[in-house]
Amino acid sequence: MDTNILLESGTNELEILEFVIAGNFYGINVAKVKEIMTYRTLTPIPNGHPNIEGAFSTRGETISIVNLARCLGMEERVDEQKDMFLITNFNDCNSGFHVHGVVGIHRVNWSQIIKPDSMVSNGSNSVATGIINLDGKLVMLIDFEKIVADISPEVGINLSDVDKLGARETNNAPIIYAEDSQLLSTLIYDGLTKAGYTRLMPCNNGLELWNILQQYKKQGTIKQNVACVVTDIEMPQMDGHRLLKLIREDPELKDLPVIIFSSLINEDMMKKGEGLGADAQLSKNEMGEFIKKLDEIIAGKTGNNSTTPNTINI
Repeated sequence: MDTNILLESGTNELEILEFVIAGNFYGINVAKVKEIMTYRTLTPIPNGHPNIEGAFSTRGETISIVNLARCLGMEERVDEQKDMFLITNFNDCNSGFHVHGVVGIHRVNWSQIIKPDSMVSNGSNSVATGIINLDGKLVMLIDFEKIVADISPEVGINLSDVDKLGARETNNAPIIYAEDSQLLSTLIYDGLTKAGYTRLMPCNNGLELWNILQQYKKQGTIKQNVACVVTDIEMPQMDGHRLLKLIREDPELKDLPVIIFSSLINEDMMKKGEGLGADAQLSKNEMGEFIKKLDEIIAGKTGNNSTTPNTINI
């Protein structure tokens, strides 16, 4: 899907595709949308996942279509004149989603997107990653990664990849990472712990991580408390590219290693990350490679990483 979004990297902006499910408004990051197609009759998949409506072939590839209304517990219906298929690509996987219409594309700043509270987002079961007011109505951003991972767990973070690395030694290098999905944040934490890393600080978004770095700066404890920064790209308040840009522009932080660990790693995003100075960029379905790259970066650092971190108040 062609889009002119993010002409300049690190602006903390994105484009949201607004769509409709059962009269309600939802959104997806345009960077995840490969194509928008008109509704077509699907071929049922015998013994398939209950949320898979069927499949069709296009350009020599078979695309499975997820019934998004069914996933969200909304009214299911088919209007062949209005319904659309959103063909997405993330974590190196193409998936399709049946929606009840497309409204349009909005360019917004991540700071406009708020994290759902506990009444909306019920922990690991939630499929809402953010809420934004567009044209006087609330539009909820959907966690498409979680929906796909619930159907095909191998598409997302796979902790079994860590087992393939063999025996691991304990590593007390302090790692701070930003991931807005509670489910994925927990999986990253579990994966790093399984890989032997013992000093981990998870953050809910780039802004929270940035504020923690600022507090370490005031304390003069950056080297003692941060051996590497790991960040997702799309997050409410501040995205990973903006966070990376701020780090590289800060004289006291510019040498911190930064790994982008995101479902949005494609050719365009790789170029943006390289331009901003990322030390490595890996997709979330590459947990083993992510650990290997983190090992390399930590092994290349000097200094005492075993220093007990200072306590900070957030």
